[in-house]
Amino acid sequence: MVQIKTDLLKLKEHVENCKKCDLWKGRNKAVFGEGDENAEVMLIGLGPGYNEDQQGRPFVGAAGKLLDKLLALAGLKREEVYIANVIKSYLPDNKPKKEQIAACTPYLDKQVEIIKPKTIVLLGNVAVKYVFEKFKLPKAPMRDIHVKPFSVASLFLKAKVIPMYHPAAALRNPGLRSTIEEDWEKIKDVL
Repeated sequence: MVQIKTDLLKLKEHVENCKKCDLWKGRNKAVFGEGDENAEVMLIGLGPGYNEDQQGRPFVGAAGKLLDKLLALAGLKREEVYIANVIKSYLPDNKPKKEQIAACTPYLDKQVEIIKPKTIVLLGNVAVKYVFEKFKLPKAPMRDIHVKPFSVASLFLKAKVIPMYHPAAALRNPGLRSTIEEDWEKIKDVL
């Protein structure tokens, strides 16, 4: 347990000093991730918005408030899971470039390797695309794969990944909110 915390703190320091892509120039605080280092459930989102950049914490804006409610629907509390993002620096337009993803994902991969979650909930298309490509899972639109568990394995990990709509999707498209809430109620048994 102490080693996990030490490894995560070292990795966090690397993220906070990272200048591998142009995003470091516009960030206030790098957003490494947070939560239970021994969590069985890990959530992976896109990247920090304005509020996250100000606080240095993931999912603290409007989408974060909704995420807390969604976690409750699944019988989880924020402090029981680990929350990370694909991108670690403020992403003003929420549209990461390939080189930004390539610069940040080694940090995400290492977070997953250290924490070793049993279930990874992928929040939104960017997280889904990255993980599905990494593990050579079949491409499909979110409407066809949301809330369906897929098994993945590597030398360091054996887990289920569950694609889900990003909470911000419900804020942009209120008609999607009931679907997103139902999805979180459905995965309660899986988690």
